[in-house]
Amino acid sequence: MPRTTEQVADALRICNDAGQSVVPQGGMTGLAGGAVPRTTDIALSLERMRGIEEIDAAAATISVWAGTTLQDIQQAALDAGFLFPLDLGARGSCQIGGNIATNAGGNAVIRYGMTRDLVLGLEVVLADGRVLDLLNKMIKNNCGYDLKQCFIGSEGTLGVITRAILKLAPQPGETTTLLCALPDYSSAVNLLRRVQRSAGTPQAYELMWQDFFRLGVSWLENPVAPMSDEHPLYVLFESAGPRELLEQTLEAAIEAGEVLDAIMASSHTQARALWKIREATGEFPLRLSPLNFDVSLPIGQIGEFAELCRQRLDQRWPGNHSVYFGHIGDSNLHLTVDCNSLPQPAPILEIEELVYTAVGELGGSVSAEHGIGLLKREFLHHSVSAEARLAMQQLKNSFDPKGILNPGKIL
Repeated sequence: MPRTTEQVADALRICNDAGQSVVPQGGMTGLAGGAVPRTTDIALSLERMRGIEEIDAAAATISVWAGTTLQDIQQAALDAGFLFPLDLGARGSCQIGGNIATNAGGNAVIRYGMTRDLVLGLEVVLADGRVLDLLNKMIKNNCGYDLKQCFIGSEGTLGVITRAILKLAPQPGETTTLLCALPDYSSAVNLLRRVQRSAGTPQAYELMWQDFFRLGVSWLENPVAPMSDEHPLYVLFESAGPRELLEQTLEAAIEAGEVLDAIMASSHTQARALWKIREATGEFPLRLSPLNFDVSLPIGQIGEFAELCRQRLDQRWPGNHSVYFGHIGDSNLHLTVDCNSLPQPAPILEIEELVYTAVGELGGSVSAEHGIGLLKREFLHHSVSAEARLAMQQLKNSFDPKGILNPGKIL
């Protein structure tokens, strides 16, 4: 549990000399097993290395230690009149170093990008204890290889992130929340493009298939659907565009048959009530035995993928219960299978192979925003070619020749 970069460097130098494996750890909220140590590993926790070093209002940047929680960074940005747009359900306990190491996503990716898009500079300690000063406040900086990109999304296998300089965004104006019922998947894509053309890219664009919508409503404190639950799809989105423009866009979409019904929240309370349906995912571990998938596909093929998975799951395990939902505007779909609806013991590996095979067939990614870690390592070949995996291994060997950093993860 080091407190300084120098202590991290000392620890790694000692471990590298001894050939001792090390697993970097942040807030332990990851969903791919990337921070789970074996009995022979040393866990290196960054939780004592926390705090805001500086907010540069002119550069619109915030400099932080890797152990700082996402929520603390968000609050510091708000207090300074800015927005740090990365947002996850685990914001109160996840640490920014872990967010960067896994290239975390979240609801606002459609507008602001992944964590990778918010990082300007890093300080990283290599396996042998060398400290790379890659700290930078400039958006334009073309001095050779952009080494920081090697460590973003590397899940602690190439180096330990100790500090970061992050981009801040202007605080958005008042947002409008809408829930729309849709006839089919293509209408969801068409509506997104309409909104982008008229009011700009929304802050969030969350698609829920009928099965997920009904489940989310049933778990509400007052389980009454805000509109008919007979529609095939529902989209919940937030926009900072002028309300009048959104109303006009909605009218045009209804006339075109892309929207069947709609609710435009008239208050923050009503908006929060609509979001509670989408946030039913927080109840999954308590109410289901969930097997969760986080995949991405070309946006135009997400609807096809959902139907393909549903058909194959129903054919192989009749009566299974699965739900579909996702951010879709950033190509991300989530699929959850309730293992309680399957023969016991649940055939976890068979289901994973079925889903990830379908991902590979449509040219998608087996991990949209959760990383590879341990849990998806055996399925990486569905999305990454043998040549690319070899290049990854060569990169690993270059930065960590003794293989002490987070061994067995990703590769």
